[in-house]
Formats: sequence, C-alpha cells, structure tokens
Amino acid sequence: MSKPLIAKTEELSKTYQMGAVSVQALRGLSLEFYEGEYIAVMGPSGCGKSTLLNLLGCLDRATSGRYFLGGDDISELDDDALSAIRGTRIGFVFQSYNLIQQLSVLENIEVPLYYQGCPEHESRKIAEELGELVGLSDRLRHKPFELSGGQQQRVAIARALANDPLILLCDEPTGNLDSVSGAEILNLFDDLDRQGKTIISVTHDLEIAERAKRTIRLRDGRIEDDLYN
Repeated sequence: MSKPLIAKTEELSKTYQMGAVSVQALRGLSLEFYEGEYIAVMGPSGCGKSTLLNLLGCLDRATSGRYFLGGDDISELDDDALSAIRGTRIGFVFQSYNLIQQLSVLENIEVPLYYQGCPEHESRKIAEELGELVGLSDRLRHKPFELSGGQQQRVAIARALANDPLILLCDEPTGNLDSVSGAEILNLFDDLDRQGKTIISVTHDLEIAERAKRTIRLRDGRIEDDLYN
C-alpha cells in the first residue's frame, strides 16, 4: 500500500465488565488504515463493530493493545487529550444526526469550529463552502426540523468535515433513511471518496459495502475477513 498510513491498531482488545460477567467485545485486532481509503466494517450484531468505532473515535479506551492515529500513540492519553483529538482529527456521522434543533444549518456546521476557537468570519466561510459541498446552499438558514432526514444527514456530514479530520467515522449513516435519501448519502460518500477523504463506516447496508474499496468483517470480536473490493 503506497498511500500514507493514517491509523493502526495493535492487538486491540476490549472487555466489558457486566457485574460478575466479563464480555470480550474485541479480541486482539491488528489493522492498518491508509489515507483515502473508503472502508465498510460489517458483521452480525454483537460482533464488535460499534466497539471498534468507539475506540477508533477515542470515545472509549481499549482494555489492552495500542492505537496510533496520525503517527501518535494515543493509547495512554488522558481524557482532555482524547477530547482534543476528537475535536481536531476525527469527524463523526451518526445514525441519528445529532443536530442542534435551535440552530440553523449554517450554525450547526460551524459548531466544531466554534469549539476550536476559529474566528467567526473564517468559520462562516468554511461552513458555507461545506454547505455547498453537500448540496444545501439553499437551506443554510433553515432549522433541522425543516429538513428531510437525508438533508439532515448531509448537514451532519458537513459538520463532521468542518475541522478537516484525518478520518471520517460513520455509524450506520443510512440506517434511518428511506432508499432514495440513503442513495443520496451514498452518492455523497462516493464524492468524498473521489476527493481523497478517509471514510470508515460501520454498517449493515450491503450497498455501502459494494461501494467501499475495502470491507472488514468482524465475528465474535475477531477479524473474519479484510478484503479489498
């Protein structure tokens, strides 16, 4: 693989303690992720997909193993450092959009930039450009409740791109959408892929797997397959 290595895991494991019962969600995953890859992570419910996404997104900590992002070992970083990484290196797209209903589309896109202390005139320009990128130039003053589900997910994608993250992490990004809206989001991911964005999407959607360039399948917390399409 000639592209730069963006992230990798070494023997990553995660065990949850449920009272007296230990549940091993991940069992020693070693993976490498390269710049510009479009990856689908698939597998049956309970296989460890969401746990892997949470670890890659610095939303949770591994029980053992190491995680490198952008060349830095972040396995032992404290909560404040992990929060800073989430704000600057990782973009998140969730199934439920997680938009702030009181804010306009433009303001929702600006939220990550606000938290990074970006000057208002600069954040407004970035948000307008991202609104255009996701096809919502004519909806920037609308509130989320005035938009369709597909349009709201486009806002969420624009917001995830605001800080120009190393990795875009998506959790069932088409899960709440009808087939037409879902296809629009998949077309947008295709566009981002062509622009060289690094996308890792946890999904049950077979069409995402068909469009992605690489599919990682998990089963019982282990890698079952890791194939380039």
